[in-house]
Amino acid sequence: MAARGGKGWRWGGAVLGVAVLLGFPIVVSDVYLQHLAIFFLLWVTLGTSWNLLGGYAGQISFGHAAFFGMGAYTSSLLFAKLGFPPWPGMLLGGVAGILLALPMGHICFRLRGPFFALSMLALSEFLRLVTLNWRDLTEGAVGILLPPFFISKLPYYYIALALAAATMLATWFLVDSKVGFYLLAIREDQDAAEALGIDTTWYKLVALMVSAFFSAMAGSYYANYMAYIDPPIVFSIVDISIAMILVAVLGGMGTLWGPVVGALVIVTLSEAFRAYFAAAHLIVYGVLIIVVIVFMPEGIVGSLAARGPRWLRPRVATDAPGASQG
Repeated sequence: MAARGGKGWRWGGAVLGVAVLLGFPIVVSDVYLQHLAIFFLLWVTLGTSWNLLGGYAGQISFGHAAFFGMGAYTSSLLFAKLGFPPWPGMLLGGVAGILLALPMGHICFRLRGPFFALSMLALSEFLRLVTLNWRDLTEGAVGILLPPFFISKLPYYYIALALAAATMLATWFLVDSKVGFYLLAIREDQDAAEALGIDTTWYKLVALMVSAFFSAMAGSYYANYMAYIDPPIVFSIVDISIAMILVAVLGGMGTLWGPVVGALVIVTLSEAFRAYFAAAHLIVYGVLIIVVIVFMPEGIVGSLAARGPRWLRPRVATDAPGASQG
């Protein structure tokens, strides 16, 4: 009865959350608040996509801006050079992210140690330099200016909502499958996973491709929404790669709802601190992040869920489908 009641509360909360998200831009007509909501959904997508690789598979990436920027430039160049519609171009941007992830993962995942994390960091910087200096194709430091496609923010909001929902559903489906069990086993003990016959390189590559696809889709969306990109913006280590990690770490790595909470903290508090503390907002914001990490090492969701329902807790290998029940 308790389990059935908990499941009912879960579904009720999910329905209420969907209703709030669908109705938000209609009820709240303030353009600035709609803009914040769009960025919240964008960071949910980015944090969730990174969390799939870093939180569930245990493969830390310091250069996910490489996929974000690749998606942004793919869709933008397709429109600017060939007149290809921008929103279908988002899918091609996601495919470009996968094509970039394949060789990186195939090479780096065969090695142990920090090679993958450092390689991703180098890849992001390499792509920034390429797009900055290949002026004939990318316009270099001038950047690419796109026309606004919608006057109202409502279409942008619902596209961002659909993208965030698709990223979370894909993550939930993958983690709740046998692939998710393999990823958790690799994260907990790669040697033991290989001893059980798991092709660790392949399953880490699967997680990387899915993560890269949605990160690149988010980059394509960002380009269409902001209507302007340049290399320092979309390949930024601090503003994109590190911020994605913060969203997952603050919310709770290895949890489905962690990036949602992390994105809410990142977007709302950064804007609030900017308004109240002006130039000192980064100091206050940084201190808050340090406090959360020190006193909540499992993230907000992970720490709260340690005393809450099991379904909120970070997943471990024994929680996965097919694991033995002791």
